[in-house]
Order: sequence, then C-alpha cells, then structure tokens
Amino acid sequence: MVGNRTWFGGLFNGSGKRRQVSAEKIVLDLTPLQEQRLQNLKERLNIPYDENRQDHQESLRALWKISFPDTELTSIVSAQWKDMGWQGMNPATDFRGCGYVSLENLLFFARTYPASFKRLMLKQQGMRATWEYPFAVAGVNISYMLIQLLELNSVRPKSLPGINFIKVLTEHEDAFDELYCIAFEMMDAQWLAMRASYMQFKEVLEATKQQLERELSLEDLNGIHDLPACNLLYK
Repeated sequence: MVGNRTWFGGLFNGSGKRRQVSAEKIVLDLTPLQEQRLQNLKERLNIPYDENRQDHQESLRALWKISFPDTELTSIVSAQWKDMGWQGMNPATDFRGCGYVSLENLLFFARTYPASFKRLMLKQQGMRATWEYPFAVAGVNISYMLIQLLELNSVRPKSLPGINFIKVLTEHEDAFDELYCIAFEMMDAQWLAMRASYMQFKEVLEATKQQLERELSLEDLNGIHDLPACNLLYK
C-alpha cells in the first residue's frame, strides 16, 4: 500500500545516507543560461491569474478537460469545480494567493504525469481519510511552498535548496514544474503515512517542505532525477 509508515520512511530516509553540504561553502556565480532561466521563471511568478483573460480561461478549461474528459464543464463559474477540490464555484478566487503559475503547475502535472495526477486527484490509493484534503487547493499551496523554499522572490537564493535548484534548472528548463509534481507526490505520501485528516493539512505540508529541503541539500544533486523522491512519479 502506498503511503504506509514503513514504506514512507524506507523511501525517504535513504537520502540521509547521502552527504548534505552547507550553503556557506558554495559561491553562487550564475552562468548566462542560469540567469536567463531564472529570470524566465521569475517572470512567470509575477503573472496574476486574470479571469477576464481569454488565454487564462482556456487554460482553466483545459485543466477540466484533462481531469474529467467525459464530463462537459457547463460554465467557467460552476459548482462542478468542487469535484476537483476548489473551494467554490470560481477557481479564480483560489489563484489569488499564488497567481497563474499555480494553474500552469497543475496543467503540467496533468499533461506530463497523467497517471500520477489522476491517482492523486481521485485519491485512488492508500487508506484515505473521511475528510480528505482538497486536491486543487492543495496544489496551489504546494506552488506557494516551493516559491518560498527556493527563495524565488529574492534577488539571489542564500539557502542550499535555492542554490541547488539553480543547478537543477541548468539541466532541466522545466525544473520548477517537475519539482512541483514531485512535491505533490511527496505530500500525498506524507498524508498517508501520517494518516492525516483535513485539519492536519498544514502539518503535512510543513513535513513535506522539510523533507524536500533535505533532498535539495544533497551534495551530489545535479538534476531533478537525483532527488530520491523522484521515483514517486513512476509508481
């Protein structure tokens, strides 16, 4: 069963056998490629979700179509959105905390790892709680958590996870989106391992952040696939 305590500990504790380094030993000198990719990512983070923009509406409709291909969305403002885990009839209100990038993250997850996306959205594996976390709103929270962890609102990251992320960005232009998918899987695994319920979501998210911080502090981290938790996407 995915998410039981033994499985979760066995998977992630493996990162403890690999060396972690201190940010004090690293001098951050960005290459032109790193500068450009970091700037491109920061520009994405500055785009608010605008429910009046046609391209933003189309992205939202695309997310619905991928998630529920056999069910037509009756309106861009609809009670149907609650089936995906939005708080109300209009997802635009949930995007205010993180912007358009959180919708892009969800779309990337759905298109790149459809099996993982569906498994998490429909809560298909593990012993689920009676009161589960809302999938879509959890996704927005994960986007926000990553932005803070990686210090993407700063001129330059000073923490090791943020510095190592720049290295990963060199190898993978979609590193932020890939890391989002991994973090979502980690959060769900943590949720199951803790046998959590809705009121414990913040605790689960914090535990996920701490584990991701440890994995992003590994000395031999050069690409997204060097993260131990990357294997979750292929379950």
